[in-house]
Amino acid sequence: MALSIRKQEKDKEKENSATLGKNIGIDLGTANILVYVEGEGIITNEPSVIAFDYETNEVIATGTMAANMIGKGHHGIKIVSPLNQGVISDIEATKKLIEMSLHKVENIHIDISASTLLLCCPSEVTQLERDSFMDLGNKLGVKEVFIEQEVKAGAIGSGLDIFSSNGSMIIDIGGGSTDIGVLSLGDIVVSESNRIAGNYFDNEIMNHMQYVHGLLIGKKTAERIKMEIGSLHETIENPRETWASGRDVVTGLPKKITVTETEIRDVLVKPFESIATMVLKVLQNTPPELSSDIIVNGIYISGGGALIDGVDEFLHKRVGMDFYISKRPLTAVVDGTKLLLKNRGSYFVKPTD
Repeated sequence: MALSIRKQEKDKEKENSATLGKNIGIDLGTANILVYVEGEGIITNEPSVIAFDYETNEVIATGTMAANMIGKGHHGIKIVSPLNQGVISDIEATKKLIEMSLHKVENIHIDISASTLLLCCPSEVTQLERDSFMDLGNKLGVKEVFIEQEVKAGAIGSGLDIFSSNGSMIIDIGGGSTDIGVLSLGDIVVSESNRIAGNYFDNEIMNHMQYVHGLLIGKKTAERIKMEIGSLHETIENPRETWASGRDVVTGLPKKITVTETEIRDVLVKPFESIATMVLKVLQNTPPELSSDIIVNGIYISGGGALIDGVDEFLHKRVGMDFYISKRPLTAVVDGTKLLLKNRGSYFVKPTD
């Protein structure tokens, strides 16, 4: 009997501790949403897509399941990507997406109202766009909300010590925006943001297929081609191949073609030239002492764009600096929120584990 009571008390304690407020870090990406919860690690890493029933407005699916519906839905389903180019375009859908992400994992019951939330946004967002992130936190009912730039979180997640006087530089090539930042003493010294990123690359591939091959393809097909054979190597000895299928522009019938790595390389070169120009602009505005640090430390690349073959080699030839790929480029931003949540917005204190 005593053992039974003690067991019930322990279960109750566990249940109470499970529903306490937590430190929550969210990388609200255009392509993916990643959620870090204190003591649990990264609990969500899925596409930023949510599907609603058109009539009742009830959530049908989120994440991967909803992403699989893109381009295949009917009039009864409304599929929404609530983030556009790194900023919130549909605040209610984003709220639903976060709530569903936090409750997807079993045995984790979070009291959002007692939690601290850190949201990551592009470095060059307008005040209005920044306010929309704060509004989102308020709509979720969170007690404390912090907004941090993605480059800061990405630099920490890439293993850089941004709190020292030694300058660091990072490029975060995400789905909706490319952010470049030079950091020192816990904050951003120089930054630049551009909408030329993953979604832009996909659109360029779609346009190329339409105008060169007379083939209309969907966004998912373009993304798959980019991931399978995307390359920036100047010389490709044995080009990889993949297939692309869609609708023929002339006949309107289904059509399938073979696409080569060399062909996709030629499509990607132009947007990456723009990114290289952006890197040069940031370097030109960087204070001399920090420039000398960057020469020694090199420049780190995070985000999904870091996974394109030869991106470090391409930027090295255009900029003349050493470039390194982050160890975990896809999760670098949300990894960085872990430390940023500890100092709660103070730029000058290095948090300790």
